[in-house]
Amino acid sequence: MVSDPCPPVQEERLLEGEALRLAPAAAAPGYGRRLARSDYGAPTLPQWCVWIQPAAALQADRWERRWLDGVDAALASWSALLPVIRVDDPKRAHVLVERRRPPLRQLSSGWRASNGRSLLQVLQVKRAGRSLLEPRVTVMVSPELRAMALRATALHELGHAFGLWGHSDNPTDVMAPVQGASPVLEPSANDRLTLEWIRRQPTGFGQPVQSRS
Repeated sequence: MVSDPCPPVQEERLLEGEALRLAPAAAAPGYGRRLARSDYGAPTLPQWCVWIQPAAALQADRWERRWLDGVDAALASWSALLPVIRVDDPKRAHVLVERRRPPLRQLSSGWRASNGRSLLQVLQVKRAGRSLLEPRVTVMVSPELRAMALRATALHELGHAFGLWGHSDNPTDVMAPVQGASPVLEPSANDRLTLEWIRRQPTGFGQPVQSRS
């Protein structure tokens, strides 16, 4: 009997939310020195189960279809670089992609709007009878974007979700906070190098943990 690669969560407990800190690594390739980690290590998993918010009705309208097409294309780009399984039940997912405008973010200079955002939580979960330490990432991608900007935004935010919690200073990289005149629609060689490196780093995520009362 083949085991379920994405079993549903039976129990969960929040350990941390947005608990990331910069941990410079002198020998890191790409922009690895700019990546943040949690106290449990790099927030990565051997494989990712991803849920994408479906259309509200059986038949997607024009705007939902544009959003779904952009997110699907972005997910396909990352799926070529790491194991990703698409699921139809949010309880089976590590990454939840939602079709909504992110809330305004308060900065020292005032309130700022954004096209997308990724929020990390650190959870102790029980799946198929096993207690595990897992990251859960909620990815918000605004539906109010042109097709190319929507795809680029989804690609960037999914990069965060898959462990790239930082930014590149090269505008031709997916993980640049500000890109050049043309949206970046595929991970660059620099993005791929950095992703491969962070996935090799020590981590407690995906590992069994002792049940806590």
